[in-house]
Amino acid sequence: MKRIGVDVGGTFTDLIYWDEDGRSAVHKIPSTPQDPSLATIEGVRQLVDKVGISIGELGQFLHGTTVATNIVLEHNGADVGLITTEGFRDILHIARKKRPLNYSSYQDLPWQKWQLIQRRNRRVVPERINAAGEVLVPLDEDAVREQVRVLKANNVQAIAVCFLHSYRNPAHEQAVKRIIAEEYPGVFISLSSEVAPQYREYERFSTTALNAFVGPKVSRYVDNLANTAREAGLRGDIRLMTSAGGLVTSRGATKNPVLLLTSGVVAGLHGGCAIGKASGYPSVITLDVGGTSADIGVAPDGKLRMKHLLDTRIGDYHAMVPMAEVDTIGAGGGSVAFIDAGGMFRVGPRSAGATPGPACYGRGGTEPTSTDAMVAMGWLRENSFLSGAMHIQPQLATKAVDEHIATKLGVTTEHAAIGIFQILAHAMTEAISLHSVRKGYDPRDFSLVAEGGAGPLYAWHIAEQLGVPRVIVPHHPGIASAMGLLATDIRVEIPATVWTTSADPDLDRIAEEFDRLSAQAVEQLTGDGLAPEEIVIERSLDCRYIGQGYELRVPAPSGDVDADWVRRTAEAFHDVHERTYSQRFDDKPVHMVNVRVTAVGRVGQMSLAEIPAGDTDASAAVKTTTEALFWTSDNLPKTYDTKVYDRELLKAGDIINGPAIVEQFDSTTIVGPEQRATIDKVGHIVIDITQNTEGDQR
Repeated sequence: MKRIGVDVGGTFTDLIYWDEDGRSAVHKIPSTPQDPSLATIEGVRQLVDKVGISIGELGQFLHGTTVATNIVLEHNGADVGLITTEGFRDILHIARKKRPLNYSSYQDLPWQKWQLIQRRNRRVVPERINAAGEVLVPLDEDAVREQVRVLKANNVQAIAVCFLHSYRNPAHEQAVKRIIAEEYPGVFISLSSEVAPQYREYERFSTTALNAFVGPKVSRYVDNLANTAREAGLRGDIRLMTSAGGLVTSRGATKNPVLLLTSGVVAGLHGGCAIGKASGYPSVITLDVGGTSADIGVAPDGKLRMKHLLDTRIGDYHAMVPMAEVDTIGAGGGSVAFIDAGGMFRVGPRSAGATPGPACYGRGGTEPTSTDAMVAMGWLRENSFLSGAMHIQPQLATKAVDEHIATKLGVTTEHAAIGIFQILAHAMTEAISLHSVRKGYDPRDFSLVAEGGAGPLYAWHIAEQLGVPRVIVPHHPGIASAMGLLATDIRVEIPATVWTTSADPDLDRIAEEFDRLSAQAVEQLTGDGLAPEEIVIERSLDCRYIGQGYELRVPAPSGDVDADWVRRTAEAFHDVHERTYSQRFDDKPVHMVNVRVTAVGRVGQMSLAEIPAGDTDASAAVKTTTEALFWTSDNLPKTYDTKVYDRELLKAGDIINGPAIVEQFDSTTIVGPEQRATIDKVGHIVIDITQNTEGDQR
């Protein structure tokens, strides 16, 4: 099957092609922020022309996007209306008791300063269902019609429906959905019983509101992309990466666009896992540095970690949907360096983006960025960007660093450029520490996978600071997120609240919910074109000790749901709790809060082909020697005669002694002074941080 993966970033759109014969090709073009689909389709056209096929021959079109994320962060979503239970109009405003300042009555709360739904559009109707799913107050359908007409008159573009305990009984929400379709056809509808069918009142409301807020724009984007692709000749559907690390169809994405909130960043973590496994190092920390941001993930044994559902936020808002644990910070090739009002030397999070971009691009940018600093240090050469297709101007980079930083601080341009690099590298190092050391993982047990156009420029130094033993630079680091799209499966996850305990379990309820959710998940995937034999069902539970406020996810034991099954579930929870918190309480009953079914549709995943073997001598790949600026142990600038290598000429087994610069189409890799790099069998650069160039232990 011929497959293509497209990852849209803030600065560049990355594409990769792969087929069952092992043939692959990559491509990279500037993004079009005004309409990301323009660069997506144009990039696909250029890549298939490069490969020599037509778009119609593609069997799969896989896509990672930040469209939903950007809508939330930029506060430019839809005007949303809410219909909720009488007396609960202000749930979104009250939120949880957790506050930035717990004891202050005079604080502006982030989610209150900018409301997803304005109070005038939050409408209430008589109805009430209790926690057992029993109807206490019937739904007043006349009141519903009246409130829908009010929202229509207010020109809302989406309507969220959130009733109390609708996760146990969705009948009232379904009735409202029918009425909305009659009274206000075409408006986007978001039901809490479909978006987040589980207990936790505020989080369910917030997630449903977010789904409505991003829904109209995301739906238009996905529909436009799918239609444009079909007009260009695509026969199949577009599948999009979700926050949980799986793929959904365009139909699934337009129904629940909240699932796409961290779509783009998760693909990079998937790609890093595949890269680490191919090199024989499955436990990886991924560092994906683009033009605007750096995405950091930790995957022990190559497995994605999932965030707790109370920690799944986007911006200032709770989104109670499954999310792989990936952190994003404002640090990238376009991060702007400046001296703030207090005289502090800072870099980022503001970015020059694609337009005007770093000063060295010559597009009108005058502020120094981290890219300009590396140009000034000699790491990025004049014709090294996109194999010379993008010309950079070193004199503009040096001028920007000198005028905006060096002169103001009274230091040399060399000191200023090194400072820009080190400040940004420190921010990334701290973020990796936060997601590894502080969560019980030792970086010395991992490999650092350098991704993105700028990741291989920083990884050598960050690994030294953290004690990570090796850096893996994939064959195409700038395309790693797009590659991650080809290394994942189609996934559908559906939860349900059961609210029972191991001391007095409701066995029938648990079994019924597992069966119902399994049937629903299989129906969804078969409706998306998968055969039943391609679908694997995974079951899990959210458990806690009675009285705890947080649950932990526990794999469900196999077999029938009986007393022995409950005992094994409780034992599994004790183990997970001990691994997470270093304590277990075997004598305490276990509260089983939610059950989950994940349906996985297996697809043929990309495999990496081996490259021709060399004889350890990489001299044939040397393009030239240049002067590059690094620093001594006491942080003084030092210029080295540095070999510049052509990545495409390197062979398996070749050895590179640092300092060295390795150039390729989509990125540049730095091997630091006293480091040694080896090219492995699949073409990855593996930088050994523990040895110097003579092979001695450091």
